[in-house]
Amino acid sequence: MAGVIRQVGAFKLSRNRNYYLVLCRAIIGQQISTKAAESISNRFVKIFKGSGVTPERVQSLSDNQLREIGLSKQKVRYIKDLSVKFLDGTIRSHRMPYMRNEEIIQQLTGVYGIGPWTAEMFLIFSLNRLDVLPVGDLGLKAGLKKIYNMRALPAPERVRALGKKWHPFETIGTWYTWRTLDEGIVAY
Repeated sequence: MAGVIRQVGAFKLSRNRNYYLVLCRAIIGQQISTKAAESISNRFVKIFKGSGVTPERVQSLSDNQLREIGLSKQKVRYIKDLSVKFLDGTIRSHRMPYMRNEEIIQQLTGVYGIGPWTAEMFLIFSLNRLDVLPVGDLGLKAGLKKIYNMRALPAPERVRALGKKWHPFETIGTWYTWRTLDEGIVAY
């Protein structure tokens, strides 16, 4: 890992405090190519004509309007559920900086279409938590395989064992591991 750090340089993690939009983009990007996700996300933002993406504005749109920009019926349902959870206080975004990771993951996974991986990415990229080890992340597994010359992708137990060495800075270890596969800085 020391070699990776020397090669890559300083740790950089940008923060996006527009929690609602970050989660919408995470939903939009599920199970589609990065290019398709970017295109649909851009159309999603443009539909609001510069007035900003908010739960209220999303709720005011019909399902058909959201489908016209390229969202699947399922993703429309997910984004609408996310909006409801923000509006009814189920997701209390103003409290998130003070909540434990497990509490945030539990809150977010209560939304249709948001699983543990999406919640972990939110912790990393929106809250800049430094102690997140996304054990199920394919990029992390592939990077560990490369760094440690493994024959196969590591099992979750092996990822956890390697991540213990990074404690309490698992996010930093994960970030550097990702950089071995893609030198571009990821942001949400």
